[in-house]
Amino acid sequence: MSRELFNLNPDLKRLRDEGYFAQIQGGLLLVREVPYVDSNRCVRRGTLVSSLNMAGNKTQKPETHQVWFDGEFPCFANGTPIKAIANQTGNFPLANGMTAKHHFSSKPDGGYTDYYHKMTTYAGVISGPAAEIEPGATPRVYREPEDEGDGVFNYIDTASYRVGIGALSERLAKETVAIIGLGGSGSYVLDLVAKVPVKEIRLFDGDEFLQHNAFRAPGAPGLEELRDVPRKVEYFRGIYSRMHRNIIAHPIYLRDDKLPLLDGVTFAFLCMDAGEDKKAVVGKLEAIGASFVDVGMGLELNDGSLGGILRVTASTPEKRDHVHGGRVSFTGGGAEDLYSTNIQVADLNALNATLAVIKWKKLRGFYRDVVSEHHCTYTTDGNLLINGDEV
Repeated sequence: MSRELFNLNPDLKRLRDEGYFAQIQGGLLLVREVPYVDSNRCVRRGTLVSSLNMAGNKTQKPETHQVWFDGEFPCFANGTPIKAIANQTGNFPLANGMTAKHHFSSKPDGGYTDYYHKMTTYAGVISGPAAEIEPGATPRVYREPEDEGDGVFNYIDTASYRVGIGALSERLAKETVAIIGLGGSGSYVLDLVAKVPVKEIRLFDGDEFLQHNAFRAPGAPGLEELRDVPRKVEYFRGIYSRMHRNIIAHPIYLRDDKLPLLDGVTFAFLCMDAGEDKKAVVGKLEAIGASFVDVGMGLELNDGSLGGILRVTASTPEKRDHVHGGRVSFTGGGAEDLYSTNIQVADLNALNATLAVIKWKKLRGFYRDVVSEHHCTYTTDGNLLINGDEV
């Protein structure tokens, strides 16, 4: 995808055509090997980094005039800092393990017209003094990266990198996620997980996508799609594969003979009914050392309004006892099973899914977690969120 973007966009193509070592990583544009002078009047090389403003695969006018710089603070030939571009100094985590030490700011009248204008302007300011000390020092090195991996998205994630959380998102990049059950809550889990750069998403559900499903799932299917009666996993894979490349659909119910399909999964979302199938799935996930979150919803219609509880129960290799101590039901049905009722509403499905995904991200260090709860419930009528089974 990166090489294609350079060929499709005149500003990016011109950078490479004129010899700049330009590269795209995540949602960032890099120009590497830019010569500069350090405070000891030595010529060194650094990397300029800019966020990208994209419309699909087309660059737009840069939203910000600022850049990051990975290197020491650049100086004039006499060793004094180029203070006109100074903004912030620190340790800025960016993408793919890359960090920057400085944040620069220099805005021409009218802003930068495109990314060629922006990157070459900064490169000129920084590299000019280096050429005075080392004749021939130039950012035009006529090199290209050997490997430009396409990543898991069909287009660049410009959301994470424009707000500086790209490095956090990459903490989730090695995950192989299973979503077991693509009903109301499971479909919203997919909607959220598909926006994360996980390595792979496996979908499991043997049901068809019927008209009632349309009213508690993200998106809005057309009449013709409903008439086709697609499998749930195929319907949702078709939607989210437009964004995330590595979505695998399994139109099956996960039972004993199909459990090997979970091999390699690092995290799972259980959005399935209680029963022996869930018990077998939990046993398999525990056997392979995978963490998981199980969700449940129990709503009742009383006195003309709905009320009930949403549940999110996490299980990790470090803590499993609560799952088998009654937090998760494996029997299904019965008057005592609060989560056996089938009343579901899209907004609560979405909330249940959101709480589950937040817990996953907390377990992986994306969000701060000061409680480390492995079980929480949300009661609708009292707007009450309660944590339990803390580590």
